[in-house]
Amino acid sequence: MIHNIRNTERNNTLLLLGLILSIVILLASLALSITIGAKDISLNTIYEAIFAFNESPDHLIIRTIRLPRSLIALFVGAALAVAGSLMQGITRNPLASPSILGVNAGGALAVVIASNFLGEKSLQIYAIFAFLGACIAATSVYGFASLGRGGLSTLNLTLAGAALSAFTGSLTGGILIVNQRSFEEIRLWLAGSVAGRDFNLFLQVLPYLGIGLLLALALSKQITILSLGEDIAQSLGQNTAIIKLIAILSIVLLSGASIAIAGPIGFIGLIVPHIVRLLVGRDYRWILPYGITFGGILLLVADIVSRLILKPQEIPVGLIMPILGAPFFIYLILSRIKK
Repeated sequence: MIHNIRNTERNNTLLLLGLILSIVILLASLALSITIGAKDISLNTIYEAIFAFNESPDHLIIRTIRLPRSLIALFVGAALAVAGSLMQGITRNPLASPSILGVNAGGALAVVIASNFLGEKSLQIYAIFAFLGACIAATSVYGFASLGRGGLSTLNLTLAGAALSAFTGSLTGGILIVNQRSFEEIRLWLAGSVAGRDFNLFLQVLPYLGIGLLLALALSKQITILSLGEDIAQSLGQNTAIIKLIAILSIVLLSGASIAIAGPIGFIGLIVPHIVRLLVGRDYRWILPYGITFGGILLLVADIVSRLILKPQEIPVGLIMPILGAPFFIYLILSRIKK
């Protein structure tokens, strides 16, 4: 028993050191993201822009463009990774991601409606509609899944999410085909991008991201038990319906806020949880903190790549993520088939 306790303490120490290292890499990625662009800026200039702002051109670029963009990439990447981890935990489906709840599709449909029927072109308005659309979609999926035989089961939740995603996706595509002008106006948002956002927009969604992350971290122990199976969780006295409801609320807040500010960015919520589990095991008390750092690092690096491929032109980061994520997705499918 003493030997097992020592092994646990040693493992926890290693995991803590690994988490600290990932935080250091995250901060380095953030600094690198701020320096790189159409014009590269030194770290010393970045420091001066933050702590000794003098309204010079470089300082203005950092304060109004680079810093907001990089912080948004960090928080959105972290939010999507945690949302994906929660989804895979409560559904016990390794291919689950925030899109399984129809969040991306619901947000996209709401933005298309705002652009096409209301004539709105503001990013702030897009953000409001995207968040509302994501919330309505996720709530609908939860309601439909609860009505199915067996209640809010993993299968019902998955099927309801897939059905709603297909339905809203077809509506979005139909509207865009009918109105090409609407597609031209929102195509960059639909591709997924963290460029062109400012601090005001970031501050609008930050409370939702913060609350979503806190809820997820508070549920980490319960999600670990639930991921072992509902029968086991219920035998240990867990109210699985309440845990799922709070987890889905966290997913809605994280995914809805992310799509509101950056558009539909895929694969982060799918691949990061798998990478993290390979490193730390199945304890969500470690999976979620690691997911925050790894998700932030992945989207920051992807955004940096999006600026360098065709420099000085840029590619939306939402188009870079499939290039990075598709091979891993295929690997997951093949590994499941072999089993």
